[in-house]
Parts: sequence; C-alpha cells; structure tokens
Amino acid sequence: MKPKVYITRKVPIDLLKELKAVCEVDVWEHDDIPVPRHVLEEKIVDIDGLFCLLTETIDQSLLDKANSLKIISNMAVGYNNIDIEAAHKRGITVTNTPGILTETTADLTFALLMATSRRLVESAEYLKKGEWKTWSPMQLTGQDVYGATLGIIGMGRIGEALVRRAKGFDMTCIYYNRSRKPQTEKELGVAYAELDDILKGADFICILTPYTNETKNLIGERELSLMKSTSILINTARGGIVDEIALYEALSTNKIWAAGLDVFEEEPVDPTHPLLSLPNVVAIPHIGSATVNTRRKMAELAIENLLLGVTNQTPKSVVI
Repeated sequence: MKPKVYITRKVPIDLLKELKAVCEVDVWEHDDIPVPRHVLEEKIVDIDGLFCLLTETIDQSLLDKANSLKIISNMAVGYNNIDIEAAHKRGITVTNTPGILTETTADLTFALLMATSRRLVESAEYLKKGEWKTWSPMQLTGQDVYGATLGIIGMGRIGEALVRRAKGFDMTCIYYNRSRKPQTEKELGVAYAELDDILKGADFICILTPYTNETKNLIGERELSLMKSTSILINTARGGIVDEIALYEALSTNKIWAAGLDVFEEEPVDPTHPLLSLPNVVAIPHIGSATVNTRRKMAELAIENLLLGVTNQTPKSVVI
C-alpha cells in the first residue's frame, strides 16, 4: 500500500511527479484560502506525511488525531506554527526549508529599508492623487541610506546577507544576537552591541530573529522609546516580535520616522489595522521569499523531505 500524504496548498504540478509515483497524494486545491481546520482534522487521521505552510497551526490537539503520521514538512524556515515538542513525543519528524530563501529575503529587507527611508510608496500616492503641483526644497524628503548605521537584531544567514548588501552603501553595521559570532564579525566587519545600544544608535533597525517565547514582543514601548526620532524599523521576521500597539503609537506621534513591515501578528492582516492607515508605514503581505525561483526551490525541498520521511529515510533538513 502506498503512503498517503496531504499537501495544504497548490504547488507547481511538475514538482509532484516523483511524489505521486510513490505516494497517494491529496492536495488542497484552493490558493486563495488556507485549508480549514475541520478539513485538516479529517485529513490528518490516516496520512503518513503532511506538507504544510505557516498558515496551518499544527498543535497538540491536531496531532492527537493522527494515527500514522511520520513527518510534517513545513515549507518555511520558521516553524512556530508547529508544536515541535508534541510532534517529537509522538515520534513525528518535523522539517523546514532553510538556506534557500536567504538571499531573496535579504533583498526584500533591503528593499523595504530603501522604500521607507525615501518615502517611495507615499511619494507614488502623492503623484497619483494629483497632489504634485510644484517642486520645493523639503518636499517629501526622507533619510539617507548611504553611510548610515544599520542595526540587525538576529544575525543568522539572512542577517549576514543583509550586511553584505549594506556594505555596498558604506553602512556601519552592528548586531545583537543570542550569542556572539566572532567569525562573522571578522569576515564581514560587523560589530556586536547590546540591544539597547543598537536601539539608541542605529538609523535603521532590521528584525531578523526567530519568533520564540523569548522574542515575543521583544520590541515594545520601552524599546521604541530608545530609538531616535529619525530611526526606521524594518521587520521581515515574524509579526509577534513587535508590539504593534506600541509601534502604532510611536509612528503616529513621530517618535520614530517610519516602519517597513512584511509580517504581522495576525495574518492575513485586517485591512482596517491601524498601522495600515499611517503614511510612514510601508506594509506588504509576507512576501520576503516571494520570487519564482526561491518558492520553487522551497517547494522542491519540502517535497523531498516529505518523500524521504514517508519512506523511512532521513530527510535533509530536520528541525531539532
């Protein structure tokens, strides 16, 4: 009997050829909405492998319904949507897709940095609304990027890739991480600093740390109050790392200059969310890894992990 697998979102059909040769493959065919919880609860009962996204919450109550599940293959680097401890207790392997999206997400992070500093979205709307009547010296002026200080919170692969981009703009790079990285400091010319010092000194603060119990609301009212009035906050990690109420207050009262946000605590974000009403916020719908090549490579690795897991082989990227 072939192993059964369930895929919670459509992926390019050509990527499923090898999987279908070995497994019974069932796919949630709707791209516009995530698989409903009740459907996932039904499917998980008798499957051997699950391919999921960050949009699915794989918690203990769901895993309690699984009778033969061997592997959860998450098409993402982060895996805070999965109860890892509950999965491990049941002997279920969990995998992710690290490394593949590093450069793409670093590109997007730097793009947000540029867009917020130079008020690109605000300026485009200004033009489209017919508000551009003349040129004036201080019209739509932003903040300089070249020669500025970049503070990175979370110096993993994406953080290192971001430093390489920043160096092209002659930026001074400082970072805060759970543990220091002397080799990275030596190779990339980046300096370690405590979190408060980064908040006080950096012109741009980019959040790239994983979302954990320790980093939940890492940036709140106190932290935002330490930032300069000309500082810009960029978050391409996870929404829950920033207290969104405190961020709205800081931005709406001009305590900080601007924010670029690819992620929110609740996704999809409500269009009436207060942050979306602010002209000094550039907000986009979690597209950090959204290029054709990167998303295909992520899907390929997730499918490969899935196939290895259901055939009792060791997947390539197991979450410890």
